[in-house]
This record gives sequence, C-alpha cells and structure tokens, in this order.
Amino acid sequence: MELRQLRHFLVVAEEHHFTRAAERLHIVQSGLSASINALERDLGVPLFVRTTRRVELTDAGRTLLMQARRTLDAADSARDAVAAVRGLVRGRLTVGVMQGFPATLDLAEILGRFHRKYDGVEIRLVQAGSERLLDDVRTGRLDLAFPALASRAPQGVVTVPVAESPLVLACAPSHRLAKRARVTLADIGSDHFVDFPDDWAVRVLTNRVFADAGVARRSAFEVNDLGTCMDLVTHGLGVALVPLAVAAGNPRVRCVPLKPAGPMWVVVLATAGQEPVSVAARALVAMVLDRGARGMSKRRGAPRRKAPALRP
Repeated sequence: MELRQLRHFLVVAEEHHFTRAAERLHIVQSGLSASINALERDLGVPLFVRTTRRVELTDAGRTLLMQARRTLDAADSARDAVAAVRGLVRGRLTVGVMQGFPATLDLAEILGRFHRKYDGVEIRLVQAGSERLLDDVRTGRLDLAFPALASRAPQGVVTVPVAESPLVLACAPSHRLAKRARVTLADIGSDHFVDFPDDWAVRVLTNRVFADAGVARRSAFEVNDLGTCMDLVTHGLGVALVPLAVAAGNPRVRCVPLKPAGPMWVVVLATAGQEPVSVAARALVAMVLDRGARGMSKRRGAPRRKAPALRP
C-alpha cells in the first residue's frame, strides 16, 4: 500500500466518480483505475461499488476512509514540519465556506493575500450549509471551515467567532412594513416567507425565534442561494429574515430591524482541535483571526484586541 494509492482512493471517495477524480488529480482515468485496482488487490477486498454513473464505498471502503485521511494527514504534517525548518509553507488546504459573508470578513481577500504569500499551498474550496461544514471538519474532510453557528458545535470541533450580525426583515420597497423603524414577529407572521434549507444556520435561527415567540409563520419558498432569495423578496413574493451584514448592501430590498432585536448570526472559524495540524492551516488561521478580531472590535467601538485563542 502506497500513499499515492491512498490519495487516489480518497479523491475517488470524495468525487464519487472516476473521471472527475482523475481530472482533479491531473492523471489519466486508466492510471487512476489501475491504482485503485492494485490497492483493492493488496487489501483483498473491493473498496467501491461501480456503476455507469456513480461509484459508492463498500463497507470495507468506508472503514478505510477514516484511516486513509489520518494517514495522509500524518504524512502531510511530516512534510510540513520539514518545510517549516526550511522556512517554507507548502501543501494543500481544503476550506469549507457557506454562502454570504459579511463585508468585515472578506474571505476572498484573505485567501488572495494568503495565496500571494504562500504560493506553494494549493487551496480547495467546498461550499455547503453550516451543519454539513461542521460535520466535515469533525470527520477530517475539511481542514477548516467558516459556518454560521446556531447551536453548539459537534464534539471535537473548536470554534471562534470572526463576524456577527443581527437578523433583520428583508422585504420589497413596496411592502406595507418597508418604512417602519422596527417590526415585531407578530407583524410579519401572516406573510409568505422565503426560507433557506434546514442545514443553514439562518433557517435554524428563524425557526427558533418564531417558536420562542409563539408566532406561526408560512414558509412559501425554499431556496439554496441568497441571490434567488433577494430576487423573490424584491418582487414581493415573500419576506425573509436575513443577516443585516449580508443584505444591507442590496439596493433592491428594505432591511427593517426587529423589535425586540433579532438574534445574532455568528460566523465562526471551525477546526478539528485546538491547534490545526498543518503549518499552512495555522498560517491561514492566524490571518483570519487577525482580520476577524479587527472587524469585530471596530463594530463594537472597542480598541483592537489580540486575536482570541480557539475555544471548544
């Protein structure tokens, strides 16, 4: 069994497709198939159930998956340690992101600055809902992620807040409440709502705040992107509770604060453990925490503080 074979196995398991996996690995598909076949012969069991459209892990494959991640992480850490002695940062980072980031945490700018400083590090982005991102950090599929946290993080996942924003009502300029200074949940309970999927933190917070207030609401639409949500709201098809930091810059909608104030939508940096394993991950974490600490201090009117340590 070789590290190369384990890496090939891991990518096929993530892509569920040999062609896509080969493209990601920059090798020919026949070479990838030969590598997986050799690994299966070495272990004496099939690792995948192959169909014309998709490949799925067998029970043996699922057992190998966690061990393969740990083995490859350990090998990458060994390379990183040697590189650190030479003053180099290289390797690969898999980062999870959700849709919609507040301006105070410009993730694209941070990643661009990181890439310019550490161009030997390959960055891979995965976009998903917050609950999936947290689970992928827990299981090692992601090195770190930026979900919104609506409840406690899973055991083993460490988080630190890097941005926050209150939920507000987003409605069309022609909506009957658009010119109000504040609205109550009772004011909007009869409206049609544009909602996000269940694994989005904003949906969890919206459900919770209405349940706690004992106010029923009608969910008319469910979309999985902010752009479509804002389009539906703009044309008067519904209203939504959204983070002020995400919607405030949209000139096509009105953002009305809630009375009492809406719950806070908190974006966190999530890692599996107090200290990220790789040198590259630690370098990115340092950049993010510095930017997040500056942004949160500025919004609160407080003096700049040192970036906080990761906390469970």
